[in-house]
Amino acid sequence: MRARIAIKQSGINVELREITLKNKPSHMLTLSPKGTVPVLWVGEGLVVDESFDIMLWALTQNDPNGWLLNNNELLLNEALALVEMNDNEFKGHLDRYKYSVRFPEDSEENYRAKGETFLTLLENKLMKHDFLMGDHFSLADAAIAPFIRQFAHVDKAWFDQSDYGRVKVWLTNFLESDRFTSIMKKYAPWVEGDEPTYLISS
Repeated sequence: MRARIAIKQSGINVELREITLKNKPSHMLTLSPKGTVPVLWVGEGLVVDESFDIMLWALTQNDPNGWLLNNNELLLNEALALVEMNDNEFKGHLDRYKYSVRFPEDSEENYRAKGETFLTLLENKLMKHDFLMGDHFSLADAAIAPFIRQFAHVDKAWFDQSDYGRVKVWLTNFLESDRFTSIMKKYAPWVEGDEPTYLISS
């Protein structure tokens, strides 16, 4: 999801091959033997198979709206640190919260409470600005919002009545934005011989 958002934002014309994880194409496994998605094949031996790395690759090629914070080193490092916290610490709590039945050593409520530490951090940031790094949507918002969406939907009733008012507004604005809705189109799984489908129309 976030890789698609960044690619679309950059304006790069990328061929999209939707797959089912139960039937992974051999070419994909040749490019990235770990067999997870997304996988970006740039050509000339370059394969990028982590979603955040794909975001950075795309925006480094073209960043028309300054999502890399106009290369302000201080702000960009702060954004990268926030995304790292999301991708490591928070995502671990999120996975256990979503699939608590697989992790019986603790309760769903306790896994949620651990994840709330990150929500509190975001809430405090959003008390100062409309977006995580200031007054404009940036890399940090695009990289983190899809995971907050997952967290919110584990128990939507709980999230809706929670005290994270600014996070809820920020998330709603993201989910209703064209940058999100435009990448949520469903595609049929790709098979050898299909006509190319592009994420960005030519």
